Amino acid sequence: MLILSRRSGEAIRIGKDIRIVVVQLGGGKVRLGIEGPRDLRILREELYDMVAGLNQHAQAGDAAALEQWLQQPPAGKPGGMA
Repeated sequence: MLILSRRSGEAIRIGKDIRIVVVQLGGGKVRLGIEGPRDLRILREELYDMVAGLNQHAQAGDAAALEQWLQQPPAGKPGGMA
């Protein structure tokens, strides 16, 4: 982990496209401004972790529901024969 000291108004760069600026200090908080390409997704860590957890849950699937779905005949095909 790289640890840097910055004052209000100072910035750091990540590569050529990302700039992080210390906007405000005080009250036990640091406000950061992040400049980067519009297609770069920037999330707070707690939101990133929540989305990652939801994605893992969705990928796990429900084996019983899958088995039930597989037992259904295909739409428009009487008797389930393809």
